[in-house]
Amino acid sequence: MTGRRRDSRTVARTARTDRAGRTARTGPDSQDARCAGDAPVTRVGPHDRPDRGAVTAELAVGMVAVAAVLAAVLATGAATLTRLTCIDAARTGARVAALGESDGEVVAAARHVLGGRGGDVRVARDDRWVTVTVSAPFTAWPAAGARARATATSWAEP
Repeated sequence: MTGRRRDSRTVARTARTDRAGRTARTGPDSQDARCAGDAPVTRVGPHDRPDRGAVTAELAVGMVAVAAVLAAVLATGAATLTRLTCIDAARTGARVAALGESDGEVVAAARHVLGGRGGDVRVARDDRWVTVTVSAPFTAWPAAGARARATATSWAEP
C-alpha cells in the first residue's frame, strides 16, 4: 500500500458545508461532536497540549549553557591579555636593565607597562645577566588568586 499509514490514534476529519455555504469541520473536536453527546474533548485549541512550555524550558537551559561558555571565553581572553601584558613588562624591564639603569628604574619601567594591574616586579642580577620577573593577578578571577607570570633575561651593558 502506498501513501501514509494511519495510526490508530489519528482521527479522520472531513469537511462539510452548512446551510450558508461555509465549510465546517467535523470530527471529535468540532462543535457538532461536542453537542452530540460524544466523549468530552479535553483540548480546546492548538496551544493546549501537554508539552506546552517545553520550548521555554529548553531555551532557559540552553541560555544558561551559552552564558557559561561566553563567560569562560571572556575570562580566558582576559587571562591571555594579562599574560601578554606581563610579557611586555618583563621585556621592557630587561631592556632598561640592559642599558645599565638601577633596579629602581627597571621596576618603574615595568610597572609603567603594567599600568593599574598592581603586579609584582623582581630584578635579579647574576654576573652580567639581568633577569626581570613580573607577575600580575588575573582580572577575570581576582578571588581565585590566579596570577600571570613572565620572565625576561638580558645581557647588561658595562
